[in-house]
Amino acid sequence: MRYFIAVAEELNFRRAGERIHMDQSPLSRAIRDLEEELGVPLFVRLPRALQLTPAGLKLLTECRKLLIRLERVKLTVRHTHTLYQAPLSIGVADGIAQPKLSKCLNRWRLVAPEVPLEIAEMRAYELASALRSEDVDVGFSFGIPDDEAIAQTPAWRYRVMALVPRDHELAKHSTIPLSELLAFPLLSCNEERLPGLLAQMRAIVRKYTEQVTPAGAASTLSGYVTRIAAGVGVGLADAGHTWSVQRDDVLALPLAEEEHVTTFVLHKHQRFGIAEPLQRFLAHVSTLS
Repeated sequence: MRYFIAVAEELNFRRAGERIHMDQSPLSRAIRDLEEELGVPLFVRLPRALQLTPAGLKLLTECRKLLIRLERVKLTVRHTHTLYQAPLSIGVADGIAQPKLSKCLNRWRLVAPEVPLEIAEMRAYELASALRSEDVDVGFSFGIPDDEAIAQTPAWRYRVMALVPRDHELAKHSTIPLSELLAFPLLSCNEERLPGLLAQMRAIVRKYTEQVTPAGAASTLSGYVTRIAAGVGVGLADAGHTWSVQRDDVLALPLAEEEHVTTFVLHKHQRFGIAEPLQRFLAHVSTLS
């Protein structure tokens, strides 16, 4: 149909061939084959020109209608495929509520609207199990214990901040040296609930002191902040979460040293390579680091 329309509109095999990027000879044969199949002449072949026969004029009208219908069918099929595309399942562990995570997921909706996301919140050990069993395709965490079945790649980092009660003696500082902060009882996080975050915080603390006075451990950010506000101790948190500390009784202050907490994106190793939607998502995450 496209070959015929090109010739019918140009009324010249050479120009029609240039238009559809086809040599003149095979194009001419294709038109003769069409005429033989229909059993009617479509063109009057004059010495220096072509003219459409009445049958050719009718076919041109019908072909144009058919191509419009074909394009509509293509759009309908593609739209249906989009509606029923399998979603990418994402597990979010450690209570992560960082702006970069929200930004990552929101931008994905814009760059890949045909691949919807399903998001499930879980603990770190649940995320590892879900990835191994392929109940989720990808996850975000502060880190899980090394597992040869699971790939962990840094997604982004946030600077570490000090959390102190508003009436604390360090609250008057614009920045707090870690050595001074660690002189006070330090609140930790629950090892079972937040193993990756605890491991990263411990590694930072060890750079500045061999001994801290523990002030207990919290399982959630809200519990952590509540204990600090109550004067149980001081704390450390990444800047991606301190935005949520909208309280009059707790201050989030920069450290004098530049330390960071890393958020990881995780997926299961696949023997024969990972699926194309997951490849695209991992590439998307890498643009946000």
